Amino acid sequence: MPVAVGLYRQSQPSCFDQVKVGFVMGCPVGTAAGALFGAFSCLRIGLRGWERGIGKTTMQSGGTFGTFMAIGMDI
Repeated sequence: MPVAVGLYRQSQPSCFDQVKVGFVMGCPVGTAAGALFGAFSCLRIGLRGWERGIGKTTMQSGGTFGTFMAIGMDI
């Protein structure tokens, strides 16, 4: 499908731009889910080392979901 180039040279985003957008959209969603799941698991085990538990789960979940969203945007 041809790309329409207008007066302001508008074009479609590149593949790398789409992957970046996918990661940037997925990372906050995964981070929020990780914070909820991390807080729940720390409350369940009795708040021993809760700072590390919530932070670790939050970062892992954010990175994982961001990566999957980046891959999904690439496809």
